[in-house]
Amino acid sequence: MREAERASAAGRRRPARERVLAAAARRFYAHGITATGIDTITADAGVAKMSLYNNFSSKADLVLAYLDARHEEWLTRYRSRLERAEGPGDGVLAVFDTYIESADSAHEEAFRGCGLLNAAAELPAGDEGRALVRRHKEEVERLLAEQVAVLLPGRPDAARTTSEHLAFLLEGAMVRAGLEGDSGRLRRARAMAARLLEPM
Repeated sequence: MREAERASAAGRRRPARERVLAAAARRFYAHGITATGIDTITADAGVAKMSLYNNFSSKADLVLAYLDARHEEWLTRYRSRLERAEGPGDGVLAVFDTYIESADSAHEEAFRGCGLLNAAAELPAGDEGRALVRRHKEEVERLLAEQVAVLLPGRPDAARTTSEHLAFLLEGAMVRAGLEGDSGRLRRARAMAARLLEPM
């Protein structure tokens, strides 16, 4: 059996939910939520439409599962990097490194920026998915703030301002990196963050 056939057979043995979610993740990231139909996802996943609806009540439900999976994937990568951090400065840079790693391991097609922000841009105001993306971004800023607070003990105002600067630097770099299709801007932002942390 050829390698491609073995990989295809192994993919078909995965549970339908996993296959649908993986196919949706690839398509949503590469082409957007609105442009990706259910038929395309089920064809990519190699499942019947009924299998999709047995696992997800609607496309909106599938979108929420996709957003949640991206959030958890990011947190897993961050925690792995944080375990190797040698102090709070490294903890701050671990956030940047996690975004760089995500950019460098983008899906099959080109890197298009933050998948969560891309999705939020397609969702209407008040949508539950937008709230999920907002919670993710708030958590990232909270993680930065926790590390900065250790670097600036007894200086809560300075810590709050610094962590907000770092969050803005990170998000701006992520947007530009998505437009440019690589992690270059994120790497420059990381270097700026490292310089900002030097006097602390």
